[in-house]
Amino acid sequence: MPADDELFGALLYAEKHAQALRRQSPQVQQAAALKRVQLWEYLREQTEIHQARAVDDARAAGAQWIQLAPAMAVAAPSAAYNKAKRLKAVELIDETPRANHVRRTPEAVLEAERRIALEQAAERRAQEAAQRRHELLVPVATRLLEEREALLRDDDVDYWLEEIEAVLPHCQTPLQMVSLKRYLDAALRALTKLEKQTARSVALTEDARLALSAALELQPGPGGSREAGSSENEPPDA
Repeated sequence: MPADDELFGALLYAEKHAQALRRQSPQVQQAAALKRVQLWEYLREQTEIHQARAVDDARAAGAQWIQLAPAMAVAAPSAAYNKAKRLKAVELIDETPRANHVRRTPEAVLEAERRIALEQAAERRAQEAAQRRHELLVPVATRLLEEREALLRDDDVDYWLEEIEAVLPHCQTPLQMVSLKRYLDAALRALTKLEKQTARSVALTEDARLALSAALELQPGPGGSREAGSSENEPPDA
């Protein structure tokens, strides 16, 4: 798409000179007119998006709905509020499989905004939880290595503990953190597998049990951690 101001001028030109297509076939004339309809629809949607953003900026600057009413070509503050909500429908999608735009009603927009706010809050909580796990990753992995001799091990466990030992001193970048977490997860899986095979706790001392338990606490998943060693509507203002 060209810039909106260029497209607007091009469409005005095409409209002014539409008669020049009379010598073309009906199919060509129809295709040209349909393309103009499509591009005008695109421009109309863009104007609504930009007007909605302007309304948000005005509200953020302290403008009241009664001030916005004449600017939005409506008679009352409540009408300005409802129109502003309808404008936002262009940028919001519903929860249907086709992800259509929400219905152009204040109620539908409010519901979509509420759903988006809940999704964003859940995403923030997930990111914060992941950040907390990353902050604990190095000390927890370090503690597990310190208790290596007090853990029941096989070749698989030893391999992943060695991988942890190799990456741990240089674990600073996000990629290195991801590698450390992958190696720690693999070590814990190997320890859990060994515990099931031997039908005994892989932690041979209390310190080792605590270190293993701390590592398992970083494992996200339903049911919590495993104990180591155990088999509105906004009212328009005046």
